[in-house]
Amino acid sequence: MEYGFMIVVIVFMVGLMWWQSRKSKQQQSKVQDFRQSLQPGTAVATFSGLVGTVVSVELDKDQIVIDSEGSQSRWRIQAITEPPVVPAYVSDDEVDEEGNPLVTAESSEQAQIPVEGPSAQQVIDVESVPETPASEQQQTNK
Repeated sequence: MEYGFMIVVIVFMVGLMWWQSRKSKQQQSKVQDFRQSLQPGTAVATFSGLVGTVVSVELDKDQIVIDSEGSQSRWRIQAITEPPVVPAYVSDDEVDEEGNPLVTAESSEQAQIPVEGPSAQQVIDVESVPETPASEQQQTNK
């Protein structure tokens, strides 16, 4: 019984080492393929954070020249990674406090507000809703 447990643990550890080795080789292969496919004009980044485009690649010297906003620099090809994903930017002026998009003059012509209640499928046009002056709203709130 004692030997059976020991055999299971050893088989598990060998399997885990084999799986990690296989995964590591796949990742190294992916990085090597990326570096081999670098062409002038490709957007790249370095591990230190420099973002730019490839100007030239010298695989025999393991070097690459990157242009970053008009400034060219030479790097070892091992320092190159794929470019970071730049998230979409939304200005605070374009959303309200809850993060909902603000209605502009252009979009108000096409904007529609769903009606709550038993007939929730009905939709009314924003321009057809009369605006209540602020003084009347204050009087109704009192």
